Amino acid sequence: MRIDAYTHFFPAKYFQALMDSRVPDIGKRVAEVPSIHNVDVRRKVVGSFADYKQIISVALPPIGTWAPPEKAEDMARLANDGLKELCDKYPDEFAGFVAEVPLTAPDAGVRESERAIKELGACGVQIVTNVNGKPLDRPEFEPFFARMAQIGKPVWVHPTRTAKTPDYATEEKSLYEIWWTFGWSYDTAAFMARMVFSKTLDKYPDLKIIVHHFGGIVPMLEGRIGPGWDQIGARTSDADYQALMKSLKKRPLDYFKQDFYADTAVFTSDAATELGMKFYPLEKIVFASDCPFDPEKGTMYIRETIRILDALDLTKEQRDQVYYGNLERITGKKFV
Repeated sequence: MRIDAYTHFFPAKYFQALMDSRVPDIGKRVAEVPSIHNVDVRRKVVGSFADYKQIISVALPPIGTWAPPEKAEDMARLANDGLKELCDKYPDEFAGFVAEVPLTAPDAGVRESERAIKELGACGVQIVTNVNGKPLDRPEFEPFFARMAQIGKPVWVHPTRTAKTPDYATEEKSLYEIWWTFGWSYDTAAFMARMVFSKTLDKYPDLKIIVHHFGGIVPMLEGRIGPGWDQIGARTSDADYQALMKSLKKRPLDYFKQDFYADTAVFTSDAATELGMKFYPLEKIVFASDCPFDPEKGTMYIRETIRILDALDLTKEQRDQVYYGNLERITGKKFV
């Protein structure tokens, strides 16, 4: 059995609320991908693969970008109730769901995290790499991470950035979808770094974080994160980063390798998969495809990710770890 840990779907009532909000570009995006909101189409996609089920979560845009803080929790409840209903109704396709928790809610999403996990049985919760431009190591978000460390369920982290973040200071927007192609991978790495250097991971060692897309650019930049950041402070005169380094419990590179979980959703890239598999310990890797955002509208990323993983030099036990074992261990749920 293969359990796809990171796929996206809009439950009907939440999808309608999203469409009613008139979020720019969302109409174009979903109209071209029917399997993101049409459950019959999606079930056919899932059913076309043997020994395969999905963990579902809602897709971007983040609730905090289109719903005011006082309504964010209600929208999250609408999404999570819908995801739970789908899993109950179609267990052969959907093995579980990841709850959406907007950190713009007055309590930083703590209440909805607890409800979704304890009452609905969510596998964990999903957040994004920044909250309307705010880094997640700000004190206002600490209650969320503290509670998730106590609960012991994983936090799925999705990159977020739009064309409003320019690639150059002299411009007003990002061109050519650079904000997505390169920007999302950078945002993921930046989030990870802020968790490390803010000592959030030191303070909450039981916190389980799953980063999307094998951590973006992180495996490629092992040399900079390792020997490069071993010299942190050598390039900076207005902050004592060497004192910060000495206060960390371990080397920066070790946090990136050992303190995050990562998924295999890398858009059909053999090379990126092989690099990610070498960077992270096997017990930190979970199978995911990022369905349905591929040129075939749902099937390509699943098929190609399975092809790549099956071609790796792994024992059956190791392959089962990636396909479902690691996810079972960190969520505390049995899928197989």
